[in-house]
Amino acid sequence: MFNLGILISGKGTNLENIYNFTQKFSNKIRISSVVCNNPEALGIDIAKKNNLPLEIINHNKFIDRVSFEKEIDSVFSEKKVDLICNAGFMRVLTSWFVNKWLNKQINIHPSLLPSYPGLNTHKRAINEGVKFSGCTVHFVRSKLDSGPIINQAVVPISPEDTEETLSKKILKAEHIIYPQAIRLISEKKLEVINNKVIYKEHFSPKEITINPSEGN
Repeated sequence: MFNLGILISGKGTNLENIYNFTQKFSNKIRISSVVCNNPEALGIDIAKKNNLPLEIINHNKFIDRVSFEKEIDSVFSEKKVDLICNAGFMRVLTSWFVNKWLNKQINIHPSLLPSYPGLNTHKRAINEGVKFSGCTVHFVRSKLDSGPIINQAVVPISPEDTEETLSKKILKAEHIIYPQAIRLISEKKLEVINNKVIYKEHFSPKEITINPSEGN
């Protein structure tokens, strides 16, 4: 069994999506632990609704970041976690934790990295007039929103898009590619070589996507 540890801080939409995905492969993949650092997070209700093992570890109760992370590490180690999935986890992790779980922790970011790391990704993309945005799943490294890219989804930006509408479009894409990344890792279909993800079988799309399209 491939065990997932999920880190959440907020609404838990990606947690719910990952849980629904695991139900399709319940004999192979399961969520063995959910850790939330925010006692007020809506994602707590999602974890409880689905009877997921949940630990609320409030970062404000620890004297420093490493002490907080050691508590998370202890929980995930006890639950025999194979892969940590950051699912709206709003804490920057120290190099101690990142190195402890090197190539065993992934994150999803709402842009086509390396473009627009950090916050306000949708606003920045719209303001700069780019024609595509999207999302990226990557292995976690100490530098924010960096690390080997596992997979990406491209979303066109229309002239009418706002931060809210673009966010909704990209969230749909997130719910497709995050489970895909988890499955690729669990089935050992990729490896990290020289800080780059290499697929053991090449299956890239061959089509060119243009925005705006010429129409008819």
